[in-house]
Amino acid sequence: MRAIRAIICCIIQIIIEESKTVGFKGCPLQPLAMGEEVRFCDVLVIGAGPGGGSAALHLRRAGLSTIIVEADPEVGTPVHCGECLSQMAVDNLDLELPDHVKALDVKGIRVIFPDGTKKLLSETGYVLDKHLFERWLIQESCDIGAELLVSHRVTSMERVFNSENQFTNWKIDGRGNEFPIECRAVIDASGVAGAASKILDMKTEVEVIAGFQYEMLDVPNDGYLDFYLWPKYSPHGYVWMIPKKGGRANVGLVTTDKKGAIKYLENFIQDTYLKDKPKVNPPWRQEGIKIKPFGGTIPISGPREITVETGVILVGDAAGFTSPLFEGGSHLALWSGREAANVIAQAIGENDLSKQRLMAYQKAWLKRFPPYSKILKGKTALYELTDDEMSVMAQCLPEELGNMSALQKLGIGIKILFRKPILLTKRVIPVLLSFGYSRAKHFGW
Repeated sequence: MRAIRAIICCIIQIIIEESKTVGFKGCPLQPLAMGEEVRFCDVLVIGAGPGGGSAALHLRRAGLSTIIVEADPEVGTPVHCGECLSQMAVDNLDLELPDHVKALDVKGIRVIFPDGTKKLLSETGYVLDKHLFERWLIQESCDIGAELLVSHRVTSMERVFNSENQFTNWKIDGRGNEFPIECRAVIDASGVAGAASKILDMKTEVEVIAGFQYEMLDVPNDGYLDFYLWPKYSPHGYVWMIPKKGGRANVGLVTTDKKGAIKYLENFIQDTYLKDKPKVNPPWRQEGIKIKPFGGTIPISGPREITVETGVILVGDAAGFTSPLFEGGSHLALWSGREAANVIAQAIGENDLSKQRLMAYQKAWLKRFPPYSKILKGKTALYELTDDEMSVMAQCLPEELGNMSALQKLGIGIKILFRKPILLTKRVIPVLLSFGYSRAKHFGW
């Protein structure tokens, strides 16, 4: 009888262990207690990208119980962006990047104009293997107690009020075994889809642009990211070559012409030194799948007018945070995730999750982020220039675009006045300002 009991106990233990829900890389989820129907946490983070990972990490550091729900079956894939992060961003966010997430240390950005004129923006940074970076960031939060649920998509958000009509918590439901979940606050880091904005009908919209890239091999590099302002290949956008170790590179573009994006990219590759370079699937894609570009949509119209409501804060792409000229978003996402976590931690401590209290977040990013209206004005003016006008403007710029002095800016104006005075009527000054506001210190990358 003792042997039979021992066997039964072993079988029960195996069943219990196998029934536990386990998230990415050792983020165990505690099984519900008997009779318990709803999981509860202080803060639910929607999305496990840079904004969500940053938010979760700082929420846990503040001592708040945190659950991250990710709609995709694994963290970090598919990759949607060019995968760059400046050293200034790393310093600004107190990140200690492990070597395995770095695909290349870079010297800065080289901007290439239609006639081949090249200008440098020298500021160091990294090309990341973005899927590894996002997994590392989520793992950092899980190591200190955050819980991760993959393949969990939020489809409804219901506010719960007390007898005095004061907001107390959320009831969140969706597709996934662990729903419903109740929480005191939500941070929406769901990307350009903007889950909370749609579900809650927050009446804010963002304009998006299509971005696609191939991973290619045998691509030479000298440590600079190449950004091509060539309207022929990317109407109202730009083409990039983002190098990685071992001759790997992301070659892609963004354009407002979503339907023609892939064709434009193919044409650029065929017409340049990249013509005979092999295309491969990125390492995160399963073997045996046909080689194809990867990417998605990127917000380009600036931040949403509303980034907070009672009990909820939007961060990263979900809030419309990208640098409008070159569409860099990781620095903004990481910073906004941290700021949202800090504001919510303070609000929970004060037992006040009202919109008025959470507006501290919106005031913080409005104070810290660059003037989006000026960047958008300059971007519009840039794309109204002809190829010839764009090239003449480039020829008037100094070789190094970073930290131009007042005297240099005056010199640019004089050169333009003599070489092509009509440019001064085409808002070329706002164009130059938009370049300046796209630097790392202004969250450009």
